[in-house]
Amino acid sequence: MIGIIQYGAGNIFSLTAALDRLGIEYGMISQESDFGQYDRYIIPGVGHAGAAMQKLEKTGLVPVIRKITKPVLGICVGMQLITAFSEEGNADLLNIIPIKTLKFKEENGLKIPHTGWNQVSLKEGDDLFKNIKNQAYFYFVHSYFIEHDNLYTLASTQYGVRFSASIKKDNFYGVQFHPEKSGLAGEQLLKNFAHLNA
Repeated sequence: MIGIIQYGAGNIFSLTAALDRLGIEYGMISQESDFGQYDRYIIPGVGHAGAAMQKLEKTGLVPVIRKITKPVLGICVGMQLITAFSEEGNADLLNIIPIKTLKFKEENGLKIPHTGWNQVSLKEGDDLFKNIKNQAYFYFVHSYFIEHDNLYTLASTQYGVRFSASIKKDNFYGVQFHPEKSGLAGEQLLKNFAHLNA
């Protein structure tokens, strides 16, 4: 069962609605004692990465999150939180995956935030994207992006620059797009996460 880590960073209704629709069981985590009830975890989040990190630190859950050995999925700002640093607020983050979250540059007519559907190029072989075709479309809303890194990038997208649409290190995964708003491909990803080997 999935535990959704609650720390006050954004509306999770669309995520829980998608899990309900797919018949995926979940519950909420607000304190350390809640973690043992679940075999995988989602870190949601929308908005400002620096502010989200401050909220997460206030919960006292940061040391617990860093030690998790079961599958973890960060979504949008939740993905940014597992990187080392964000230019948004010049904030140090969880540093689980040692790459940076950077700001898109408004140049060459690029509209910020990057909003809407975009194609995702997959690195083959990871079960998070099982039964999802390469170049599938996912739904994005973000002004900051995670740098592309061959060691940690699971999937990439082009928007002015090539950036990480998904990252992975050990049991920690992140997706910049919103799977809960990404139609059949997004639903497949959530189902894949719910069945990853714990």
